[in-house]
Amino acid sequence: MEQQQQQHMFSNRLICSLLIPVVLEQLLNSIMGTADTMMVSNVGSAAISAVSLVDSINVLVIQAFSALAAGGAIVCAQYIGQKNKEKANESARQVLFIITAISVAVSLICLVFQKPLLRLIFGSVEPAVMSASETYFFYTALSFPFIAAYDSAASIFRAQDNTKGPMIISMISNVMNIAGNAVMIWVFHMGVAGAALSTLISRIFCAVVVIIQLRKEREGQEIVVRDYFKIRPDWSMIRRILGLGIPSGVENSMFQLGKLAIQSTVSTLGTAAIAAQAMTNILENLNGIAAIGVGVGLMTIVGQCLGAGRKDEAVYYIKKLCVIAEVIIIISCLGVFALTKPITILGGMEKESADMCFHMVMWITIVKPLVWIMAFIPGYGLRAAGDVKFSMIVSCCTMWACRFCLCVFLIRVMGFGPMGVWIGMFADWTLRGIIFTWRFHSRKWLQHKVI
Repeated sequence: MEQQQQQHMFSNRLICSLLIPVVLEQLLNSIMGTADTMMVSNVGSAAISAVSLVDSINVLVIQAFSALAAGGAIVCAQYIGQKNKEKANESARQVLFIITAISVAVSLICLVFQKPLLRLIFGSVEPAVMSASETYFFYTALSFPFIAAYDSAASIFRAQDNTKGPMIISMISNVMNIAGNAVMIWVFHMGVAGAALSTLISRIFCAVVVIIQLRKEREGQEIVVRDYFKIRPDWSMIRRILGLGIPSGVENSMFQLGKLAIQSTVSTLGTAAIAAQAMTNILENLNGIAAIGVGVGLMTIVGQCLGAGRKDEAVYYIKKLCVIAEVIIIISCLGVFALTKPITILGGMEKESADMCFHMVMWITIVKPLVWIMAFIPGYGLRAAGDVKFSMIVSCCTMWACRFCLCVFLIRVMGFGPMGVWIGMFADWTLRGIIFTWRFHSRKWLQHKVI
């Protein structure tokens, strides 16, 4: 038994040291994001409306950067698994170069076309909301290159088993953002501009610190990046990174567009349903975020296994981490369900909204542990193997068929109310789970060659 344990590339202790910081970082980001929204809500309805509207664009952009960074992390992890330090370092330099370049271009486009872009997307909203949206969008668009630089550098650290560093930086940044909000909003009375400025400063801090850390040589760190201004594009490496990152970016963007489309359907159901759905979304995100952290860690593990030519290990760790994620999702769902009533009371929700929310969270607690894991966790492993197009096509098709079309049919035609959203979601999870389980057992995902 001991000899068999030694044959595995990752010990249980190493898996724990890899996963725990990622899971904590995901949880902290989710909790701090909620706290951030609650603080902004004190400024007034125009402010919270503006932040909510602009964040729908920001999340779309940031998720695209995260997907590109994940593509780079897969390449880095495979080179590290191959023990090719030179190529690992070169791929890291190209990840930083291309994602920062793309983010600067996106930031400039958003700043130059700020007003027409907001009017095109949000139409004729109230003047106070549009004014606040323009202010918030200006500062957050300035922050795009910094969040992209952080995502790139953090993904490089994670690719070499260092998840603790990015977690600490992210934790300090989140605390800075909350403290900055308090000072800017309640001391200097800067409103939306204060909240946006606080976000910008915290993102600059993240980027500067993580890039400085990437320059330092330390034990166990395979990748060291210096002389940033001397980096020149290696287009073959960039094509490889974008080939992995773009399909994941499309997949993430489609999910975000689907959410926006569903929101417009729910908005026809009245104030009580909108409030219930908003709170249910927050709670469902909270009970799944820790398991998503396991998926992020799985990408590093599978990437290194395949880089080392150990396909058997890649299969083994996908199975193992699915079991770990299942335990986490059961605990998370039960914990959030236990807190649902107190949260609806503390949130001052009306009885009708609170009852709807409790009913929806109850069904999520029953269904999610049964189908969610196989719908999402193996997908992280498959992407790390380079099977990104299959994941993108399946995710987009099931999302539009179930989350959108079925949801709209159930709400608008069958009169299901907001529960129709979650029936559509459950159908999506189930169908994805069946397809990804088949794909995993077919082993076709192991036929891809990343490096």
